[in-house]
Amino acid sequence: MDPLFMPAIVAFGVAMGLMFMISLAKSFLIIGRPNQLVVFSGRQRQLTDGSSVGYRELIGGGRSWAVPFLEKVDKMPLTVIPIDIRVSNAYSKGGIPLQVHAIANIKVTSNPALIGNAIERFMGRDSREIQQVGKETLEGHLRGVLATMTPEEVNEDRLVFAQRLSSEADDDFDKLGLTIDTLKIQNVSDTVNYLESISRTRVSEVIRDAQIAESNAHAEATQEEAIAQKTAEVAEQQAQTAIVKAENNYRELKATLDADIQSAEELAERTAAKAKADADSELQTVRQELEQLRLIADVILPAEAKKKADEYRAKGKAAFSEEKGLAMAKVLQLITDAWMRAGKDAKDIFLIQQLEEIMQTVITRVNNLDIDEVVLLDGGDGDALPRHVASYPAMVRKVLDELRSSTGIDVLGILSDKGEA
Repeated sequence: MDPLFMPAIVAFGVAMGLMFMISLAKSFLIIGRPNQLVVFSGRQRQLTDGSSVGYRELIGGGRSWAVPFLEKVDKMPLTVIPIDIRVSNAYSKGGIPLQVHAIANIKVTSNPALIGNAIERFMGRDSREIQQVGKETLEGHLRGVLATMTPEEVNEDRLVFAQRLSSEADDDFDKLGLTIDTLKIQNVSDTVNYLESISRTRVSEVIRDAQIAESNAHAEATQEEAIAQKTAEVAEQQAQTAIVKAENNYRELKATLDADIQSAEELAERTAAKAKADADSELQTVRQELEQLRLIADVILPAEAKKKADEYRAKGKAAFSEEKGLAMAKVLQLITDAWMRAGKDAKDIFLIQQLEEIMQTVITRVNNLDIDEVVLLDGGDGDALPRHVASYPAMVRKVLDELRSSTGIDVLGILSDKGEA
């Protein structure tokens, strides 16, 4: 064999062994459902009361291991088993034969103290056998309970009948390991029409009682109507008396209120007349005060203000003239001091200060010269236009020479000296 296949064969063998072990363990691990009783039989087990049994149970779900080859596993459902009970000719108290139809739901008990009874009696048996045993047991107890109750009690209070039936059957069901989930009485009847006659009697009694009640009610209504009529007449008389009394009180109150209103109106008129007179007097006084204030505001105050203004204006003019004279004297004094300090150059300084005004006068005279048309004749050398333009400074010099001849002020000489200096 190829050595390469050995690990695969070993792994396959191990997997198969594991699968076999799991399958074997699964076959011996018993898991019970919640609605199922699981019984492991084959080994002795001691109970709490000292006795021993050859089985153990798993109630309402869970899991347990079954010992291989030593324990057998059986299962019993804990689901509800319905039973339809129909009993005929069941004699009630008084010897009246009745027919009863009831519905019951039974099941195997899950009480650990009673579960052994069910295991001993029904293990391995079909649920229909359990149903039959429960039905026969309930029918027997139903006849026994009927014998202690009258037809009226059975028919009128079926809930009590069902409760008594359940109580009577509980002991036998505990011995069987069963329990009653529900028990309802569906119908109760008889073959001799006893219940029907009772119903007719009851109906006639009800009708009779109703007629008597109606008659009594009619009589009571008539009596109550008479009492109410009498009470209404008395109430009407009392109401008329109260109305007359209220009208009288109203008239007295109205007369009193009219008198009070008239008195109040007269008092109000007198008070209003007096208040009007007082108001007119106060208004006249206020008017006089306003007239005096208006006179003061329109005549006296403007006159006083004008007088004060004239006084302040005169004082202002006098002060201005005085200050102007003082300022002029001070200016002349400053000029004199400046001439004295300047010495022989004072004339030139003064001329320089007035030079702008003198030159403005000279330029104005030159500009006032009106020349309509100038014809320039050029000899071909281009000197005609420059000579014409140079004639304007020559005119200025001519005017300055005339100023020196007429006033003795040599502007050009002064400017030439200052320039050299």
